[in-house]
Amino acid sequence: MAKKVSMQDVADKAGVSRTTVSYVINDIPGSNIPTETKERIWAVVKKLGYRSNAMARGLRGGKSHVLGFITDNIADTPFIVDIIKGAQDSAFAANKILLVMDAENSQENEARIFQMMDEWQVEGVIYATTLHREIATTPYYFYTPTILVDCFSSDQSLSSVVPDEVQGGYVATKTLINQGHHRIGFINGPVSSQAAIGRLKGYLRALDENGISFCPALIRNGNWWQETGYDFTLELMSQAESPTAIFCGNDWMAMGAYDALKKIGKSIPRDVAIIGFDNREMIAAHMHPALTTVALPYYEMGKQAMAHLLSGQNSGHPVHIALECPLVLRESV
Repeated sequence: MAKKVSMQDVADKAGVSRTTVSYVINDIPGSNIPTETKERIWAVVKKLGYRSNAMARGLRGGKSHVLGFITDNIADTPFIVDIIKGAQDSAFAANKILLVMDAENSQENEARIFQMMDEWQVEGVIYATTLHREIATTPYYFYTPTILVDCFSSDQSLSSVVPDEVQGGYVATKTLINQGHHRIGFINGPVSSQAAIGRLKGYLRALDENGISFCPALIRNGNWWQETGYDFTLELMSQAESPTAIFCGNDWMAMGAYDALKKIGKSIPRDVAIIGFDNREMIAAHMHPALTTVALPYYEMGKQAMAHLLSGQNSGHPVHIALECPLVLRESV
């Protein structure tokens, strides 16, 4: 393996002191080094292939130029990659490095990772969860400026960026109402889920604003998986006055609804309109007919969280940002 070129090697080749090389490479103001000397040093740097130690230089200047990203479990959902991408793009634009770590659903791992981030003097941390949920704050969240993504602290002491679940539930239901549907079934997630709670509020708001009476018989709480979408669609369609449209709390349950309607000979959207949530594009865009759904703004959450960290406004005054969940109109409505 070739020996790494050092600053001293550059100094020896250029016939100057190591200090002079350091002043030139780090662009130290007020050094009064002649232009000819600077050009000679840069020519040697290029010829020898010298690379400066950015981490050491940053720490000497009081900044590491590294930002941290911690997730509870990357493997749980592919969407966490979109949050990372949004954060990384913002960090890259600001000439920062993003260090990504996965706690693998372990509080012990999480505490250790936060400690390591602090030891590496990262300038800020994004902590993202794979499900929209409330978390309890612990001391290590305060080692370095931290912003939460897809979760929020129980005491509101940390800034957070989350999807606006209420708005998402509202736009899904309002879309169906605008198409003339008044008997709208809703297959939601578990009653304790923050996503399900918000989406139900949006559903109810849309009904109320349009003068449609709420019918408890049209609500079912599933488990986010395909089988509950299937079973509850059959239940809803067996009613004497069955729904003309079904809002499914996620795209997996919408897949189950498709299978159930096919089993009983109903056509989508001619007989029953279906709308989902999440915009799992590998699913929704390739269903037959393609599924109209509401997208979770994962990329934007990562981007906005990083922008807030970089702004330096994170300490002392927590902000809580709820981002719009846009409608993705396809063929099922």
